[in-house]
Amino acid sequence: MSTEPPTEEPLPSRAGAGLGATRKPNAPADQIPPDSYTRRVESVLFAAAEPLLPSDIRAYAGEGDLGAALETLVADYAPRGVNLVQRGGRWLFQTAPDCASVLERAREVPKKLGRAALETLAIISYHEPVTRADIEEIRGVQTARGTLDSLMEAGFVRPAGRRETPGRPMQYATTPAFLAHFGLETRRDLPGLAELKAAGLLDPLPEESSAFPPAEPQESESGENGPL
Repeated sequence: MSTEPPTEEPLPSRAGAGLGATRKPNAPADQIPPDSYTRRVESVLFAAAEPLLPSDIRAYAGEGDLGAALETLVADYAPRGVNLVQRGGRWLFQTAPDCASVLERAREVPKKLGRAALETLAIISYHEPVTRADIEEIRGVQTARGTLDSLMEAGFVRPAGRRETPGRPMQYATTPAFLAHFGLETRRDLPGLAELKAAGLLDPLPEESSAFPPAEPQESESGENGPL
């Protein structure tokens, strides 16, 4: 009596690496030598097209001492041009900080965020989850629809459900891509008040002299102050 072979499931591949890789049936944990398991974890992380949760890694590498394998790989890659890092509970390989300048010319330059978008992103990252009304109360100006749209398009902000208050306004929070982009493991790594003051980031902006009284502050779709 014949049986059909187990189906193989494709592994998401990094561009140019691991193409066509498939997931093999997992061997029992007690049959995988520690060194072999570490190599399997390494191959899964290298072939992945996006950062992986520990559960994602186990789904392909099988059961084993994942913590020890990750610690070994972090130490092995620490002096190299590529490091294994954790961002928002997910693991990925990224270029070592001191080698980033090597890739400046080959790297696609993303669209720069305007001042309004950066202020909004800072408020969300420190106070999440927040509503549009929360953001406007802190900034002191109305928030254009395009500001939040640009942050979600960049992958830094996501909808985080509705607040159970009258009107049930939408709430917003940061994403793992935000942590990875700014080199943060968790939001607890954001600079504190003392660090921001020391960097001069909390100093008041110089007031520009003008013969006309300032108009009531409003924000345009482009993020500049102006009529809605």
